[in-house]
Amino acid sequence: MSKISGKNIFGEKLKPCCMNPKTGFLRDGYCNTNEMDQGSHVVCAIVTEKFLDYTKSQGNDLSTPVPEYEFPGLKEGDGWCLCANRWLEAYRDGFAPPIKGHSTHEKALLYIPKNILEEFSVDGSI
Repeated sequence: MSKISGKNIFGEKLKPCCMNPKTGFLRDGYCNTNEMDQGSHVVCAIVTEKFLDYTKSQGNDLSTPVPEYEFPGLKEGDGWCLCANRWLEAYRDGFAPPIKGHSTHEKALLYIPKNILEEFSVDGSI
């Protein structure tokens, strides 16, 4: 299982998204990905209540703890590596959370235009 390059949307080294709760497809705190990550969990979002309510209404409850998977449940302000398509869906529906651009994997650019990601980035561009 090889990792796809660890660069962010600005072409720089990928920075951590969140260590508590530990996020990422690889649960390494980064929005790294590999060929096993069918959902492309590459967007480092800072979740909001609005987004958590939205994604729950879409069938993906991220706020309820799931102890058997060591998932504490998310609350507003937590960082979490979201699937690129889920973030884009939330964007189109008006519920997209802000992101950490320096912690969002460059693979997100295959799904979401860079200017949109930059607009939602709380840590700016280069």
